[in-house]
Amino acid sequence: MGKFMDVHHGMQGITADQLKEAHRRDLAIEAEEGVHFEQAWADPNSGTVYCLSDAPSADAVKRVHAQAGHPVTEVHEVSLTVS
Repeated sequence: MGKFMDVHHGMQGITADQLKEAHRRDLAIEAEEGVHFEQAWADPNSGTVYCLSDAPSADAVKRVHAQAGHPVTEVHEVSLTVS
């Protein structure tokens, strides 16, 4: 399992409720791909949404997001963390 940050673009004006619903849709099906979405952040002005997950691969993250209705092409493995 790795940790991944994915980036969605083109979601200008997204609201907190819309972000919660998108995250809920991911959580509902994440187990099918062995993914766990931990948290999501958004900048409604730029339309950028970020999601942090634990997953077996970037492709697994992409498949869950596609099935949930918000496909993503930009997925980065984040193997180095500091606190």
